[in-house]
Amino acid sequence: KRIAPGARPLAREVGRRKAAGQKNLGGDKMRLLGWAAFAAMTLFAVPALAAAPAFDLEAATRAWLDTMGPEATERSNRYFEGGYLIDFAGPILSIVISLAMMMFGWAKGVRGWLEKTVKFYFFVALGMALFYQLVSTVLTFPFSYYVDFVREHEFGLAAQEFGPWLAEYLQGSAIGLVIGAIGIALLYLIIRATKQTWWIWGTVFTGAFAAVAIMLAPVYIAPIFNTYTPMEQGPLKESILQMAQANGVPAGDVFVYDRSRQTNSVSANVSGLFETTRVSLSDTLIQRTSPGAVRAVMAHEIGHYSLHHIMSNLLMLLVVIAITFALANLIFNRISRGERWGVRNVWDPAGMPLLFAIISFLGIVSMPINNNIVRFHESQADIFGLNASREPDGFAEA
Repeated sequence: KRIAPGARPLAREVGRRKAAGQKNLGGDKMRLLGWAAFAAMTLFAVPALAAAPAFDLEAATRAWLDTMGPEATERSNRYFEGGYLIDFAGPILSIVISLAMMMFGWAKGVRGWLEKTVKFYFFVALGMALFYQLVSTVLTFPFSYYVDFVREHEFGLAAQEFGPWLAEYLQGSAIGLVIGAIGIALLYLIIRATKQTWWIWGTVFTGAFAAVAIMLAPVYIAPIFNTYTPMEQGPLKESILQMAQANGVPAGDVFVYDRSRQTNSVSANVSGLFETTRVSLSDTLIQRTSPGAVRAVMAHEIGHYSLHHIMSNLLMLLVVIAITFALANLIFNRISRGERWGVRNVWDPAGMPLLFAIISFLGIVSMPINNNIVRFHESQADIFGLNASREPDGFAEA
């Protein structure tokens, strides 16, 4: 009578077997006892679970958002909504400048001068790429100054005065000018060699060029703008290294870089490929957030690496680039028909501004696709990071 009702059939079975004279009940007893324990656990656990309060996701989210306050929330919304307009304004400005180069005859004139001076096709394409990028950089400087300096100060994110900011802007522009010109010149060699199928081989070249840039940037480019030092020894560093190594990141150290020189915003990354892979976080992340938030952010970045997002992102974007190049080829041939603006064919360097204006326009059209590719990978990294760090509140804080 003391046995729980759910276990009474099991007790009766034990009694029945004993009455039948069965002696070898060792295994059966263990199984029957297991079922009896399960029945007892169910009787006690189900009412306890039913009494537990349900987790209110909306209330928890609202509680975290309320820690910001209405003023900070409104400022954050203005910053990001204004950023959406900037995403359109930048390419449109680039298109206007490119078309101006074509209509005023600058591209044709520079191409003609280069053909007489340097003669070799690669150097003509290289010189045209340098001219195109230099003019674009100079004419877009007011826009860059507003977006990267004035606006960042208005929203309280910038930490640099104009002098240091300008020095870094010129450094970045010079590096981009050289690397970009070499890349464009090589692309034009491919266009000249493959003619109307250039969009296929141009896509392959773009993927290879991007992979090399991703591999070399952490080692050779990033240290130009920031100083990277090993993270101070302690439980937080050990925790980050354990997460990284447990998830296949070939990192023997964690680096901190002085982002506070430029901004007070927080950031982190697992960058590079193969032997150049580096786990890095900004000093602002350590200064402005809790250890739990640091772990959550680093787990998210480790997720990008462990899920091979560098390669999957690149492969998805290459599909978009292939379609963009194919459409750009068709549109270019249609617009330049009859040697308009002095452009002979698609591999004529004089048509470079026109080709890149078309690519910029198609980039605006494909922007929703590109954004969804990014969002897909970020969502995956979010889930991975939450599972790896077990820091949901740290993630919300960051």
